[in-house]
Amino acid sequence: MKFVVLTIFPELMQAFWDNGIMRRAVDAGAIAAEAVNIRDFAEGRHKVTDDRPYGGGCGMVMKPEPLAAAVRAARHKAPAAPVVLLTPQGRRFDQEMAQQLAAHPALIVVCGRYEGIDERVGEQFVDIEISIGDFVLTGGEVAAMAVMDAVTRLLPGVLGNEDSAEQDSFCHQRLDHAHYTRPPEFEGRTVPEVLLSGHHDRIIQWRRADALLRTFAKRPDLLRAGTLSAEEMALLRTWHREIERIIRSAPGSGAGSPSGGG
Repeated sequence: MKFVVLTIFPELMQAFWDNGIMRRAVDAGAIAAEAVNIRDFAEGRHKVTDDRPYGGGCGMVMKPEPLAAAVRAARHKAPAAPVVLLTPQGRRFDQEMAQQLAAHPALIVVCGRYEGIDERVGEQFVDIEISIGDFVLTGGEVAAMAVMDAVTRLLPGVLGNEDSAEQDSFCHQRLDHAHYTRPPEFEGRTVPEVLLSGHHDRIIQWRRADALLRTFAKRPDLLRAGTLSAEEMALLRTWHREIERIIRSAPGSGAGSPSGGG
């Protein structure tokens, strides 16, 4: 995978690639990464990349000429790569999109600044618009790092354990199960006994149940949007019956089953 990132702050990108998993991926040859400084394509002594918006208003807009020239230069470095723009107006980035992007041999990533880029550049040069959430950043660099990190860890050979990415949160529309490490007791709280048992099948069952429980408690929308396995259906039915018993036995709950109960 090759990343070509267009930015007015290339030093931010280099620091990102020089550390952690990204550095390991570069050293292993899993990714190649290069920052293109948009200012290098701006004219004049001051290399200005922004200007006031037509029609008035606050803020500045990225000028079309230097950005278009930077995209053309990036396409020479990665001819088959889609051009990705980080923008609050883009499609919400998620694990499924990360997997889709990881299938490309290269990506050209444009980091917007100011109030955004000139619309004509977006219409002519951008293939994919991505947002990492419903909030506004001062620039696209942080968002670009998030996207590249999520994509890189899906590439073969990047993670130490080939199963790690497959077991991550959201890979199967479920949150990940809880994780524990040494010591077995910390400030009075102990590790679940099953994880210390050495019984592989029981550990797998516990982790599946815990992932389902955490998803139900924190992101029930993922369960509503996805497909439940037979094992998950059985667990949910068991929990439903237990919740009904708790409600019935609670003081002041009244007689009979809860409204809508089965």
